[in-house]
Amino acid sequence: MTVAAMLKHKGHEVVSVHPTTTVADLAAVLTSHRIGAAVVLNDGGRLHGVVSERDIVVALAAHGAATLDMTVDALMTHDVVTATRHTTVAQAMALMTEGRFRHLPVLDGDRLIGVISIGDVVKARMMAQEGEVESLRAYVAGAA
Repeated sequence: MTVAAMLKHKGHEVVSVHPTTTVADLAAVLTSHRIGAAVVLNDGGRLHGVVSERDIVVALAAHGAATLDMTVDALMTHDVVTATRHTTVAQAMALMTEGRFRHLPVLDGDRLIGVISIGDVVKARMMAQEGEVESLRAYVAGAA
């Protein structure tokens, strides 16, 4: 299964913020959408970074309450690992595991077309395994 298939099932909706968004406003966005990360888009609508709950916690530990007045640009991940629509589920899982992150933006050229989470990847893996089990059951039942 590829990322394109995952996005077809999940959808292409992406929650984004601007680099000048305050951390306080970011926390409100994450909470209202019940998500753990948001992509950061520049004025041209291009991927500029990713910011997560973990980034907020690290900044709070380092800067205390002043973190809430900081901008997203100050604490986001700037060097973002991305996937394409052709990335396989196994490749996405490997990228996330090696990089120790849970959200992977998906690009078509330089255009953002979606974001997948580790939960999406696990769900896709489980669906694939369930399909394999059903195929094996049908094979065994037919051979009996």
